[in-house]
Amino acid sequence: MFVSIFPLFILALIIGFLIVFLYLIPVPLWIAAWSSGAYVGLANLIGMRFRRVPPHIVVNARISAAKAGINIDADELEALYLAGGNVKSVVQALISADKANINMSFSIGSSIDLAGRNVLEAVKMSVIPKIIETPVVAAVAKDGIQVMAKSRVTVRANMERLIGGAGEQTVIARVGEGIVTTIGSADSYKVVLENPDSISKRVLEKGLDSGTAFEILSIDIADVDIGENIGARLQTKQAMADKEIAQARAESRRALAVAAEQEMKAKVQEMKAKVIEAEAQVPLAMADAFRKGNMGVMDYYHLKNIDSDTHMRESISQMGPEKPATPEKPKQGEEDHTHG
Repeated sequence: MFVSIFPLFILALIIGFLIVFLYLIPVPLWIAAWSSGAYVGLANLIGMRFRRVPPHIVVNARISAAKAGINIDADELEALYLAGGNVKSVVQALISADKANINMSFSIGSSIDLAGRNVLEAVKMSVIPKIIETPVVAAVAKDGIQVMAKSRVTVRANMERLIGGAGEQTVIARVGEGIVTTIGSADSYKVVLENPDSISKRVLEKGLDSGTAFEILSIDIADVDIGENIGARLQTKQAMADKEIAQARAESRRALAVAAEQEMKAKVQEMKAKVIEAEAQVPLAMADAFRKGNMGVMDYYHLKNIDSDTHMRESISQMGPEKPATPEKPKQGEEDHTHG
């Protein structure tokens, strides 16, 4: 029985060894790489197994690049995979860039991919430019009329600045700023309507693609509309504000005048009180003069006569001159007896 089991054990051992050998040494991949001109050594393939790198990903990518005339080292592909990159996408991007005569090295493609961008989409954008539509931008010309413009920006990916370059939102913001500046410097809204291309020309002159991941090819004004008369509205608000300020100042002056009037009335009353007080002192002074012998009875009567005469003259002056009587006209039919 031991003799019958031994051959089966040997057979199982041989089959297991072959499975392990074929797993560790992917002979079909080695043959495919050798026959395609993208040779990868057996030791390198075995090392990929131990480094947990699928050999078929590296070998197939190297074969595709070699068939396209691009030489990529297997160690670079393996390093890209271990760094978390998309080996297949990077190789396809390099092939597309080479066929489109776009200068892009493996290091740049790997950096773009590891930065989180789709390197294949970036190459496609370099071949086929992308159109970015900006939102409606409202600006006010010097005559106070609001002008609303919408533009389309044609951009192409710049491989050299794709890493660390600003994105689409920065391009849209810069274009909007340029539109506002151009419309704001126009003397009239009519100038903008007559020459809408002047907006795109001035915006392009500013070099808005500096520091971005794109190269601006053109800026086209898609639509221009007239908005509100902002200048007239602001002037109306200013006039209302000036009116309220003038009313407040007038009210302040009126309050000051009323206060001054009340103050003068108080002063008049004060002076009247002083006069009454002074008049009250006259009888006392006369009595004191009588006691001291400085004034006699005749002097007193003389003062009373002068006072009476003064009151009489004041009464006559207040009455005014008398108007002459108007003679009545004789009635018709009556005879005038004064004439014979």
